[in-house]
Amino acid sequence: MSFLVSKPERLRRWVSEKFIVEGLREFELFGEQPPGDSRRKTNEASSESIASSPKRDTMSNFLPDSSCYELLTIIGRGFEDLMVVNLARYKPSGEYVTVRRVNLEACTNEMVTFLQGELHVSKLFNHPNIVPYKATFIADNELWVVTSFMAYGSAKDLICTHFMDGMSELAIAYILQGVLKALDYIHHMGYVHRSVKASHILISVDGKVYLSGLRSNLSMINHGQRLKVVHDFPKYSIKVLPWLSPEVLQQNLQGYDAKSDIYSIGITACELANGHVPFKDMPSTQMLLEKLNGTVPCLLDTTTIPADELTMKTSRSSANYGLGESMAVSNVRAANGESALHPYLRTFSACFHNFVGQCLQRNPDFRSSAVLLKHSLNFCAPSPQSPILKERGPRIPVAFLGWCQTWSS
Repeated sequence: MSFLVSKPERLRRWVSEKFIVEGLREFELFGEQPPGDSRRKTNEASSESIASSPKRDTMSNFLPDSSCYELLTIIGRGFEDLMVVNLARYKPSGEYVTVRRVNLEACTNEMVTFLQGELHVSKLFNHPNIVPYKATFIADNELWVVTSFMAYGSAKDLICTHFMDGMSELAIAYILQGVLKALDYIHHMGYVHRSVKASHILISVDGKVYLSGLRSNLSMINHGQRLKVVHDFPKYSIKVLPWLSPEVLQQNLQGYDAKSDIYSIGITACELANGHVPFKDMPSTQMLLEKLNGTVPCLLDTTTIPADELTMKTSRSSANYGLGESMAVSNVRAANGESALHPYLRTFSACFHNFVGQCLQRNPDFRSSAVLLKHSLNFCAPSPQSPILKERGPRIPVAFLGWCQTWSS
């Protein structure tokens, strides 16, 4: 029937109607912007007033045509298994990119609206530490989102392949600096990210850190006014529950604000340092009770683990989290085949412990802002000659270690 509109067509209409009415046609989400549009100059001027940094050249050089992309191997899945992530080659230039393909026909109307929000935010944001979208278009009832290929994958990928028992303090400080810069910008723009975690932190071949996960972003601007709190619970958030703050989880009239992202930063810091996320295998109800009762995760080292437990010679992260005989375990074996020291027989700096403590305050009013935390991390990073770095050095990718050392100098 004529009033039944397919989801791909709905997205096309959304692009046309929304951007014409709101004067935002410069977004070019699906390559429908006519060349030489007279409104471009006006819209670019208004865009510059929103973002202080210069506009990045993202979509202009990548054609919104599926025939221009050679899909290679599948490198991931997500969004309720409706999204396939491919490594691809952009044929005109030979550049490797990442293509996310979402099956729109299998999406509910709520999911389509969710995707529309992501595309809107991706064009509104302009920051060097937020993953840029190269092209976005619809091909054969699929939504294609083209982004730069991140050679080191996500921070979670690094944990799974190189840091099974956690990264060094230096590497974590380097990564979180980039994330906090992105968060500071997002909060300044009036948004809450609501999905900060290691799998949403991407690292490029040149060592730059990017924050992704824009689908969960929520605006705190309503009718031109910034709200003090919001009450919306993140959709499709089952997999992100361990990172969510107590005030988001309890869903009461007090609501939450941008400080909820700071709590997620603290959980992510523990995830990067310990090799696993706190509350990982805990039932949702128990997790909520633990957080509401003030249970605070911590960094696992000699100051937080009883001495008798440190005599264990196997990796706690592999033993307790089903990782088996991991790379981490194999890397701590001595030459005679016996296990070496416990992987958590280490000591993080007091500054790093304080940083995590600031982030994980039960009362959000007591948490620092992203900009303050960004500056506090400058004091957490040990020197390249630190015993922490020497201990973890053989397990760190050489190029990544070099970037960390350059950053700290």
